[in-house]
Amino acid sequence: MHKTIELLKKHGELRVIEDELDIYLEIPHLAYAEVKKKDGGKAILFTNVVDNKNGKKFEEPVLMNLFGSYKRTELLFGRTIESVADEITKLLHMKPPAGFMDKISIAGELFSLKNIFPKKTNKKGACQEVVYMNDEIDLSKIPVLTTWEQDGGPFITMAQVYTQSFDGTMVNVGMYRLQVFDKNHLGMHWQIHKDSSHFFDQYQKAGKKMPVTIAIGGDPLYTWCATAPLPYGVNELLMYGLITKKPAKLVKSLTTPLYIPQDVDYVIEGWVDTQEMRIEGPFGDHTGYYTLADSYPVMQVSAITTRKKPTYLATVVGKPPLEDKYMGWATGKIFFPLLKTTVPALIDYHMPENAGFHNLILAKMQPLYKGHAKQFMHAFWGTGQMSFVKHAIFLDENAPKLDNYEALVSYILDRFAPKSLFISEGVLDALDHSSPESLVGGKLGIDATAANKVEAPHLLGDEELLSKIKELIPDASSVHQYMRRTKNPITVISVDKTKSVKKYFDALIELSTNIRIVVFVDEKKNDIINPYMLVWRVTNNIDAQRDIFISGLMVGVDGTNKSQIDGFTREWPDDVECTSSVVKSLKNKGLWDLDEKLNNKFQL
Repeated sequence: MHKTIELLKKHGELRVIEDELDIYLEIPHLAYAEVKKKDGGKAILFTNVVDNKNGKKFEEPVLMNLFGSYKRTELLFGRTIESVADEITKLLHMKPPAGFMDKISIAGELFSLKNIFPKKTNKKGACQEVVYMNDEIDLSKIPVLTTWEQDGGPFITMAQVYTQSFDGTMVNVGMYRLQVFDKNHLGMHWQIHKDSSHFFDQYQKAGKKMPVTIAIGGDPLYTWCATAPLPYGVNELLMYGLITKKPAKLVKSLTTPLYIPQDVDYVIEGWVDTQEMRIEGPFGDHTGYYTLADSYPVMQVSAITTRKKPTYLATVVGKPPLEDKYMGWATGKIFFPLLKTTVPALIDYHMPENAGFHNLILAKMQPLYKGHAKQFMHAFWGTGQMSFVKHAIFLDENAPKLDNYEALVSYILDRFAPKSLFISEGVLDALDHSSPESLVGGKLGIDATAANKVEAPHLLGDEELLSKIKELIPDASSVHQYMRRTKNPITVISVDKTKSVKKYFDALIELSTNIRIVVFVDEKKNDIINPYMLVWRVTNNIDAQRDIFISGLMVGVDGTNKSQIDGFTREWPDDVECTSSVVKSLKNKGLWDLDEKLNNKFQL
């Protein structure tokens, strides 16, 4: 971490805050504003950290927004992201040597791979210079942040969670949020689809406690590796070796059988009683909503070790854009070659950050036969973490670049017809709040690989259209039409909802000559001329099986919050929002310098 901080300073990528700031809301709120700036702002080092609630002052600094720009991400990788992807592609397509020189070349490449495997050492590591055992264990000695006012407590957000299978043959490094319950207990938010949860099931079946070791800090690539979507049972630290060309050097935990990198800043060791569950959350998450409280396993801490001068690494989650925008960019590019082995006709894919990544994927493919795009949809929804994707749009090789949104949306809408839609059901991320039941819900695929011949509607101006809509839907408050030049313009209608949106849609059928795709959102907390946040809201809020309506050439989308009006029985979470008094305090200190236009655009 010290080397990383010096690297950031050298490249002008570090903002140092020496003012006294609290781990409760103040530090994470300021980091949240920083990542909203152009190009992700700077990494922030908070050097004067306090916990006013408990009257504590911390010696160690807090580092945030570490990966929060394209430039910093490549700086931390020490090489271009494309070069890593190219290397994986080359390995996947390695062929038997055709001659002696080929054998020499391949031997050299294979020899270089010897450094990708982590190496265990028998010595103690720098991460074990300071040791807390038994009564000395106290998680409150670590500056763990509370990010949002409704959070269930302080959460560790940039953890490397090391686990192993019951037979010890497989190890995993994952990133899961960890709630601090008290001085020696942590909540383990590993979802049922994750490797650690699979290992937990093995220990539970055997009636044994499960060892867990958590690391924080060290080389930033350890943290990125913890997010890498590798196949089940593959050690994520292999990616560290592949990227850096040197093995991760590991030391054994003091009280568990698990090994962690020797140069991390903090190590929290412990055991999970597989018979004990505790309510974890709520937590303001990267969806921009609070994840509801639920039962998760509990870890009893058996040891805490640190470096002599540690740096606490943390991130902030909430509404986009966030630090995960840049981490996800690297992940998408690096793992594209592996995804392509499952779907060879894939040309490119892109996951817009304002859709929270798993809520929308744009994919370009080479369609080879009728129905190929729908086959692709099934392949995506059955592949690793891609199975959590809710909405997918597939385009042919002639489509514009996937991040050229203006041209891309025009291309899609000029080819779209209701028959392009494919609605299915599948697994969902545990963070999803919109489906009628947790962990499973509607999936929406759109086949834009084939052009459909559709006549454009007879358009009206926004004011005239709103007048006609109000006659049919008195609850409508405003209207804005997007992409009017296309054959399928998008009409966004804000409503003060008193009945199900399906009834509103049915009332609009008599205007089918004037509108094509109509999206309903709540009047409250939505700006219908802010497309960035509308994409965020709508992709979060819809379940395709319940919220997509079709009548002739008209398609309706219900992007409103759901309640008993809709027959929705689950609790609907609140948006993540900054605490106004904290923002005011940071402004008074001269620290909050986010442009008000960005504050409004991203609905902080």
